[in-house]
Amino acid sequence: MSTSTKEPRGALRRIAADPVSRRRFFAVSGGTGAAALLVACGDDEDSTTSGSNATTTDMPENVSSQFGEGDLGIVNYALTLEYLEADFYEQVAKSGLFKGEDLALIKAIGDSEQQHVDALLATVNSLDGEAAAAPKTEFPLDDAESVLDLAATVENLGAAAYLGAAGMIEDEGILAAALSIHSVEARHAAALNVLTGQSPTPDGAFAKPADMETVLAEVQPFIVS
Repeated sequence: MSTSTKEPRGALRRIAADPVSRRRFFAVSGGTGAAALLVACGDDEDSTTSGSNATTTDMPENVSSQFGEGDLGIVNYALTLEYLEADFYEQVAKSGLFKGEDLALIKAIGDSEQQHVDALLATVNSLDGEAAAAPKTEFPLDDAESVLDLAATVENLGAAAYLGAAGMIEDEGILAAALSIHSVEARHAAALNVLTGQSPTPDGAFAKPADMETVLAEVQPFIVS
C-alpha cells in the first residue's frame, strides 16, 4: 500500500469513516458515550493540538518500552492503572475509616476495579502477550475526608486516561471494551465528585483526555516498587 494513501489510523478513525462500523460499534458499546469519543478523537489525522486538550495517536517511546507496543501496550498501561485502583480501594476498605453505606460504596467501587483488572488480564492473554506486573503501592490513608478526595482524583484521572488512549487503539473490540470501562470510571468519578463537594462534570459538557506520560507521572508517588 502506498504511504500516501490517506487511510484512517486506529479504530476510532476507521469507525468514524465507515457507517457500518459505526453502527456495529454503537451496538456493542452504547450510543451517546461512543458518539462523544468519536467526536473527541475520531476525526483527527495524526494528532489534536488544541491547547490543553492536545492528544496524540502515537504511544510515547518510554511508555511502549515499559508496557509493549500497540494495543498490547495500551492494555498493559490500562491494567497498571486498574491494579492501582483496585489496590487503593482494598486498602481503604481495610483501613477502618469507613463504615455502613460509605464502606459499602468503597467496596462496590473496588469490586468494579478488580473486575476491570480481570478483564484486562484476559485481554492480554487473548493477544498472546505478557501482562504487566502488579506494582506494590502505598497510599496516604490519614482520614476519611482526604481519602475521598484522593478517590475522586484517582477516578477522574482514570477516566481521562482511557479517553486519552482511545485514539491509539487499533482493534475495534478492544476499543469497545475500553469505552465500557471508561464509562464506569466516569460514573465513579461523578459520584465521588459529588461526595467531595465538586461538580459531577468538572470539565463541563466534554471530558478532557490525559496523555500517558501525564497519567503515569500522577500515579508514580503511589508506587513503591
